[in-house]
Amino acid sequence: MDAAAITKPEQLWSAQEVLMRPSPVPAAAGVYGWYFEEAPYVDLAAGRLLYVGIAPRHMTNRSSTQNLRKRVRYHYRGNAAGSTLRLTLGCLLGLELRRVGSGKRMTFGKAGEAVLSQWMAENARVCWIARNEPWIMESELISQLDVPLNLDQNHHNAFHGRLKELRAQARQRARALPISA
Repeated sequence: MDAAAITKPEQLWSAQEVLMRPSPVPAAAGVYGWYFEEAPYVDLAAGRLLYVGIAPRHMTNRSSTQNLRKRVRYHYRGNAAGSTLRLTLGCLLGLELRRVGSGKRMTFGKAGEAVLSQWMAENARVCWIARNEPWIMESELISQLDVPLNLDQNHHNAFHGRLKELRAQARQRARALPISA
């Protein structure tokens, strides 16, 4: 496993760099790692790897059209319904999660997602490595590293319980509120 590309990257990329055209992020399968100049929560340290993800997801019953470029760009400018990272960051930053559309999807609303995108533009930096079957490397990284923002496969992490609780509380509050337009 060549984890150094994620754990000791030569370069960390900003939102501005990732979102420009042409994007430096390859349209390939791989693993990405997120670092934050300002920690999104008081119990977390800034300036270190806090989350790893993959594109595409491992799916035995269908194929995914996701790749590193699509996924990393979506994390920077998408919404919490389509990005576990954005959902986690928004919950940690205290943004109000809301039910939208039919009420099954949850986001931070247009204003909250804009606040989150701005916070990420200022604080989030990403690196990546192209890799076939990235889910294998992701599992190895999560099992060997302290990546507190990952929930899946990460029950051993000291922050896991707190993060799960914060996200559950945000969802519970959202269910109590009317569906946002």
